[in-house]
Amino acid sequence: MKSLVLEEKMKLSLRDFPIEREEVMGPNDVRIKLHTVGICGSDVHYYTHGAIGDFVVKAPMILGHEASGTVIEAGSAVTDLKVGDRVCMEPGVPDPLSRPTRLGLYNVDPAVRFWATPPVHGVLRPSVVHPAAFTFKIPDTVSFAEAAMVEPLAVGVHAATKAQVKPGDIALVIGAGPIGLVTALSALAAGCARVFVSDVDDTKLALAASLGAVTPINVTRQDVTREILAATDNWGVEIVFECSGSPKAAAAVFDPLCPSGRVVFIGMQLEDIAYSVGKAMVREARVEHVFRYAHVFPRCVAMLASGAINVKPLITRTFGFEESVEAFRIAASAPSGEVKMQIELPQ
Repeated sequence: MKSLVLEEKMKLSLRDFPIEREEVMGPNDVRIKLHTVGICGSDVHYYTHGAIGDFVVKAPMILGHEASGTVIEAGSAVTDLKVGDRVCMEPGVPDPLSRPTRLGLYNVDPAVRFWATPPVHGVLRPSVVHPAAFTFKIPDTVSFAEAAMVEPLAVGVHAATKAQVKPGDIALVIGAGPIGLVTALSALAAGCARVFVSDVDDTKLALAASLGAVTPINVTRQDVTREILAATDNWGVEIVFECSGSPKAAAAVFDPLCPSGRVVFIGMQLEDIAYSVGKAMVREARVEHVFRYAHVFPRCVAMLASGAINVKPLITRTFGFEESVEAFRIAASAPSGEVKMQIELPQ
């Protein structure tokens, strides 16, 4: 089937790709016709670098893992989905017998098969076979574009859950990219009274400010800690969400944190950071790390359906499937103001 294939670092092609042998239907599977696929930072990083940490692209691989579509075939044992259902899909499928999965920690199962993570193919292609247990029906009030945002939103919801947000908390989100902004939305939905968002891009910060009780901070002109302390009677924020992946930003996470505050590392650090244990200790800070998400897709769908979270402003550009190679070239250039780019497949 025609697919967007990463041939090697910095080389993409849109071509027929022999995937059918991996797409055999089982009794608990569904076949999904893809409608919308988001371009994730990890997809772009595989394109530009050929690897993320220990995950190295060693053979041509189809990209894409943030997806929505329509069920076109259901396995004989599937009872909660039917042909014609509009769905979004959780892209990581763990080993059901592994110890992490049995403990409910399936996102950190070393055996998880995650779309567009070598050697597993992604979903920038016409259709995919996927377990029904990791496929979620979406209501008619949620568009395919919004449904394809459930995957990144799940990261933010998982982070807010790990942070144990309490009503009235004040938080700082470092980084106004897609993950930073869905984390800000998740923190507000979880009960934060106010969220500061820091970044270098004024356009993204303006978008952040439009999301509700969000105060933007441009780090090229403002000192994050000084701004936060001035706005909180020198107390600081209860939670810092590090979403930028910047070692410099990550090294300063404790500076604006109040006593007994929480820090949640979300952005992937590609190199070691200068972690100040002393600053953490004098605050009795609690530090959490998140890796993808677990048990939150139904919550995300429910919040989109109810209007508790609105991700539509984050979708800043949409491409047709035939424009996929150009879409990745543009995404890799990190144009100012762009947050989430998506690709729509032919229907």
